[in-house]
Parts: sequence; structure tokens; C-alpha cells
Amino acid sequence: MSYLSRVEIDYKKPKSQIDLKSVGAFHNWVEQSFPEEWENRERSRKLWRVDVLRGKHYLLIVSDSTPDLRRLETYGVAGTASAKNYDKFLNSLRNGMRMQFRVTLNPVVSISDTPDARTSRGRVVPHVTYAQQMNFLLDRAQKLGFSLNENEFTVIERGYSLFMKSVKPIRLSKAVYQGILTISDADVMRKTLVEGIGKKKAYGFGMMTVIPLG
Repeated sequence: MSYLSRVEIDYKKPKSQIDLKSVGAFHNWVEQSFPEEWENRERSRKLWRVDVLRGKHYLLIVSDSTPDLRRLETYGVAGTASAKNYDKFLNSLRNGMRMQFRVTLNPVVSISDTPDARTSRGRVVPHVTYAQQMNFLLDRAQKLGFSLNENEFTVIERGYSLFMKSVKPIRLSKAVYQGILTISDADVMRKTLVEGIGKKKAYGFGMMTVIPLG
């Protein structure tokens, strides 16, 4: 089972202003919204991201079980938390469907400093130019179950997310993509939507959402 949950973020709460200063805080919020797992120190796969819609900020989550809606409203507007079964939508996907999509990714590449790249993980370097970030998704599309036309999607936001680790914050490269895709392998596409894309999924990256065109 898969579930898609949403809550409007209340940035007016003093608690939100104090706590929500890095993606690590959002990660903890998401995990604590599943109290049984949190208490048992279990970690099932979850994807999350923050979207802005008509001036309001929302936390979106894809998970294998339903969150505790009261916990989900810890930093949210009261009464706005909801969770719905995602499977019916996922099962409706078919090859050839054209979909509007949005995804936030951490576009990086591993560069080896040794002659034999097979024996070295290399340095992880962020893609920072628009062309690099566009190609990052274009190069991966087919393996993720969809095809892209570079004239039908773009990077609508570029920058960094902050992850607070000890004293010094870490900057995670961020690119938000939006546009139109065509499903080429519906089974793989379903897997992409529930398992995510790329690295740093615990910190708000990799969650793709799609809406049928028309």
C-alpha cells in the first residue's frame, strides 16, 4: 500500500519559526508523524517535499502507511492534514499517458580522482549550471519509466537546501523541475513515484508527482 499525505505549513507558529530552519528538521517532522516507527526506531521508506501553491506552503509525503494526522499538524495549520490511498491513482497509469510533473532533485555527479574509476567512489560534485541540471534528468528519464522532450520541461527553481550538521551547515544542491512527460513503462513509473529519484531522499529530494494532462 502507498499513501499520499499533505498538510499546510504554518510558518506563523513560533515553534515553526524556531525549528524549521533546515531540511533535517523537516526530516524529523516527517519521521515523528509515524509515531510507532519512531518509538520502535524503525524507518520505512518515505518521500517528502515542500510545495508552494497560491502562496501557501504544503508538506507532501509518500509513504507505505498512513501518518498520525495530529502529529503531521505539529508545524501545520489545524485541520489541514490529510492522507489518501495512492494505489488507485498509481494503478491507473498506462504507457503513452502524458502527464504534468514536478520533482525536486539533488543533481550531483561522482568524479573519480583515480585512473580506475571502478575501484573508487570518487568525489560527489553538484551540477550547478542550468544545462547540467537539465541533462541530469534527461539522461535518467528512460530508466525511470518516462520520456522527456527538452522543450516541454524546465528548471523552475535552482539553489541550495541547508542541512544543519553540528555547527557548520551543509549546502545540498537543489533543482526543481516542472513540465510534461510521457509514460514509457508504467510499471517502472509506479516504482519511481513511490521510491523516488536520486540522492538525499530523506532530506526532501526525489519525490515526483504527476497529474494527467487534460
